[in-house]
Formats: sequence, structure tokens, C-alpha cells
Amino acid sequence: MIRLLAAAAGRVGALVLPFVITAGAIAAGPPPGAASCSGCHPASAAVTTPVPQILDRKTDEIIAAMLAFRAGERPSTVMGRIAKGFSDDEIRAIEVWLAAQQQKR
Repeated sequence: MIRLLAAAAGRVGALVLPFVITAGAIAAGPPPGAASCSGCHPASAAVTTPVPQILDRKTDEIIAAMLAFRAGERPSTVMGRIAKGFSDDEIRAIEVWLAAQQQKR
């Protein structure tokens, strides 16, 4: 599933998220928490909602936003509470899964 590899580290701010998601993990379906993203975030630009679309966001943007929500550095009504429930590894796994969904579109 998830293999920790310091050589493949992604860097966001002062936080290092060192691992790679294998193809098998992506094929197995969304990681815990990822499927609930679409409950608020639209999967299509055709949908009008005040909640921003996340599927076309860059990898670093998603991770930085989740970390800022989790740390309370970015104001929110719901995302701060949601992000606090995720570890660094889970945030990265969600982001990698979302990126894989973009490639499928």
C-alpha cells in the first residue's frame, strides 16, 4: 500500500511527507476519508456551489490547504474539524487519490 521513502519526499512548508502510493493502493479505491470529499466539493465545474472544486487543484495546494485547516491557520466552518482527523500520511494518500481521479477524467 503506502511505502515510506525519504527519497520521494514531497515538501510543503516545513513539513516533509515522505512516501509513495503504489498503483495497487489507488486501484483499491479511495483511502479513508477521501470518498467524503465529494459530499461538499463538486466533481464538475458545471456545478455551482460556494464550496470550491478540488479535482483541478495542484498537489501542493491541496496538501497545504489541508495542513493549514488542520493547524487552524486557515479559517473554515467545517474543514478545520475534518482535517484534524487526518494524519500527514492520510492527507497525502487523499491527495494522491484525488490526483489519480484527475487523470481518469
